[in-house]
Amino acid sequence: MPFYKIINDPVYGFITIDDELIYKIIAHPYYQRLRRIQQMAMANLVYPGAVHTRLHHSLGAYHLMCIALQELTRKGIDISAQEQQGAKIAILLHDVGHGPYSHALEQVLAEGVHHEKISLLIIEELNKIFDGALQIALEIFNGTYHKKYLHQLVSGQLDVDRIDYLSRDSFFTGVVEGYVGYDRILKMITVHDGELMVEEKGIYSIENFLIARRLMYRQVYLHKTVVSAEQMLQRIIKRAKFINAECQQPLNMFINEPLQNITLEQFCSIDDADVMMAIKNWCNHTDKVLSILCKGILDRKLLKVKYLSALVGDAALLEKRASIAIEFGISDVDAAWLVFAGEATSSTYNFDEQPIKILFKDGSVRNISEVDDALINESLRGNIKKYYICYPSV
Repeated sequence: MPFYKIINDPVYGFITIDDELIYKIIAHPYYQRLRRIQQMAMANLVYPGAVHTRLHHSLGAYHLMCIALQELTRKGIDISAQEQQGAKIAILLHDVGHGPYSHALEQVLAEGVHHEKISLLIIEELNKIFDGALQIALEIFNGTYHKKYLHQLVSGQLDVDRIDYLSRDSFFTGVVEGYVGYDRILKMITVHDGELMVEEKGIYSIENFLIARRLMYRQVYLHKTVVSAEQMLQRIIKRAKFINAECQQPLNMFINEPLQNITLEQFCSIDDADVMMAIKNWCNHTDKVLSILCKGILDRKLLKVKYLSALVGDAALLEKRASIAIEFGISDVDAAWLVFAGEATSSTYNFDEQPIKILFKDGSVRNISEVDDALINESLRGNIKKYYICYPSV
């Protein structure tokens, strides 16, 4: 009897698992850990429904990959069963290297190590565990497989990763402006000269996808309260490292030991629960700064954020720190942990990366930004940049 399992997903309905190897990968502890990693970090403090996990997202991206591969093979693109399996595994594991609270703590807990590098290490380890069965997936993931379009489906400006997280984040936050017509987009993809492209009649769907991404950044990902909560979360871990604050294992090794001493297995043993348990314990820490930040996260008493048209000047920052230092009975140096400035950036479409290409009926190919009356044009070049200042509300 053929292998067959279904998973009920709130965004797409039933997701089919018809490959025993893929099911075994899903069942592995390295993958199951994703159940305990928030997809949107602290965004649920603003949008209470945003409590979905990396596991939800990876399964959704896997589902979209299945649809994309079906569409391409239907259009006569030669993709073997082994290549299809490899592409599905690559997207299933594309985020397996995320640590606690995803991007919010990516450069704090494992400083200087991108989650994609850790994902690659985990895929290599799983490839050994499953006797080399993930070799094609590994090559597709790192972009060395000879069929470039398979990697583009996993990682590109129009990949199934982005299509799922926009659809899923929009669904769970309730922000309808982020809705993406994923079904039509996937119907319109094709392969030309070995590259992933979009048929001419899919132009408007792609423009809608890119505009939805821009709106989600403005309304959700760069929401000032989300920025505040995630900055506080980062500063909690940084402060804990700075004062060598003790906490329970396995998180304690990330706080008090050099990163090079930590093994891949130890990395895969930490999740959001470890960080939140430490935050609860540190609420009563003798270090005032750590205690204030932890209580703020736990009780949702977040630092106030103001977006500004320009980066705040040093004089204004020092003045604010001095007043907060007096208010909380701490030094000006410690007040800098609670009063700080920064910038938040995002881009709708990166003109310098691999472009989204449109295949016209006459066989010509153009960048999405070069089509007639393009919504995605040079006026959108560059990042959306917002300057901000954070400080306690007293």
